[in-house]
Amino acid sequence: MASLARRKALSVSGYLHEGIVSRRAAVTAAAARSWRGFASSGSEENDVVVIGGGPGGYVAAIKAAQLGLKTTCIEKRGALGGTCLNVGCIPSKADLPLYISLSIYLYCMVCLPIHPFQALLHSSHMYHEATHAFSSHGIKFSQVEVDLPAMMAQKDKAVSNLTRGIEGLFKKNKVTYVKGYGKFISPSEISVDTPDGSTTVVKGKNVIIATGSDVKSLPGITIDEKKIVSSTGALALTEIPKKLVVIGAGYIGLEMGSVWKRLGSEITVVEFGPNIVPTMDFEIRKQFQRALEKQGMKFMLGTKVVGVDSSGDVMKLIVEPASGGEQSILEADIVLVSAGRVPYTAGLGLAEIGVETDKVGRIPVDERFETNVAGVYAIGDVIPGPMLAHKAEEDGVACVEFLAGKHGHVDYDLVPGVVYTHPEVASVGKTEDQVKESGVAYRVGKFPFMANSRAKAIDDAEGLVKIIAETETDKILGVHIMSPNAGELIHEAALALQYGASSEDIARTCHAHPTMSEAVKEAAMATYDKPIHI
Repeated sequence: MASLARRKALSVSGYLHEGIVSRRAAVTAAAARSWRGFASSGSEENDVVVIGGGPGGYVAAIKAAQLGLKTTCIEKRGALGGTCLNVGCIPSKADLPLYISLSIYLYCMVCLPIHPFQALLHSSHMYHEATHAFSSHGIKFSQVEVDLPAMMAQKDKAVSNLTRGIEGLFKKNKVTYVKGYGKFISPSEISVDTPDGSTTVVKGKNVIIATGSDVKSLPGITIDEKKIVSSTGALALTEIPKKLVVIGAGYIGLEMGSVWKRLGSEITVVEFGPNIVPTMDFEIRKQFQRALEKQGMKFMLGTKVVGVDSSGDVMKLIVEPASGGEQSILEADIVLVSAGRVPYTAGLGLAEIGVETDKVGRIPVDERFETNVAGVYAIGDVIPGPMLAHKAEEDGVACVEFLAGKHGHVDYDLVPGVVYTHPEVASVGKTEDQVKESGVAYRVGKFPFMANSRAKAIDDAEGLVKIIAETETDKILGVHIMSPNAGELIHEAALALQYGASSEDIARTCHAHPTMSEAVKEAAMATYDKPIHI
């Protein structure tokens, strides 16, 4: 049933490549002769070769080895973990920016998350709390400082430790790790240019493409990672910019913008569309934007960046209404380009072996993650679906389960999404607009954290829980949370949706008191009946 559901979801969403099986056979037959002409290293053939050591790739490699498949993973970066661990969600959540009085320092150390990107966001939040809220809790001090070089050094240390941890998991599970840039010379052979300048050939019965994604560029704007930066450059700034302009009001732009805002930057977010985070539930989005504005972030929605003049000490952005109109100038010390990501498949030699891509560079796959070329598979950001690390991990596990003769499954409708700001926003399932469009009769239950005892006790009660359920069956269709640690609270909802639970199921489940999770229970009570505490 799970595989059937996934095939149906792929077909409805346009993800399932029509005719992919027949074209796979045609491509394989037509090109077989030319592929046989390449020499190989003579090494023993692998059951699985994974190109890319990011969240999808390294998880796929480990799972394949656990299932008894001889596995090799090729990673060009020389450090496992991909964008997420090295220059993405992990490092931007990992640092310790507070070098202040001992009591506050210890407080931050106790609260510091392990995940590096989480830590930078968390630490910047703690700095903001130290300068804006601690006094109301009876904590007073004479001076608070941010030591940016120490912050970045801690981030690098955290990343290094985590990448070595993955290498340790490879050794434990007997995954062969090859460092270098891989390129197809046939569907079963990968030529790898290694760091020492040599070239080797890795052979595999099945090859999984897990090369992830890259920053989407914008016309007329050249990213130099110094003044005009991607998220990579934003994690390597040597000083706190006075003025930072973020192009793009999606997850990454808002997360990075909120970090530097807390550390003292003046933030302006320029978004071409009419809304921030367009995939977010409209009601939550409205409250979320209000919360960010209250923190001092400025938004220019429905605005297009025409060009950037970076010739002077201060950059000048030329902007105009998205629908056309009078141009104006924005000044900035740093410009962060965060307008989305695109699949990274450059230099892989896909065209040479006949692997098809769509107009935006994604690789169409069937329900088993196989491309139109037999024996070549793709997962993660290079295929359709959410560009999220945890989605890539699920892809990787499902793909190798199919290769091992088992059943794999990923329901893209139930992949949680989290914006790691403060407050966080997390969601799973459908938004209210999506349910309206489907024509299904529904009910909505909401509960504000202002009425939650734990949130009130810690003086962090901004946000709410919103649950959408089908009227006739009470089946939960979507859950949206804005609160501190919403990314942790959302998984109760994810499990509920996975098993087709009703709002009454959650409402009748005992939740510990006092906890933030009680707000989920109360929202469920509000959905099918009435809440108690409001």
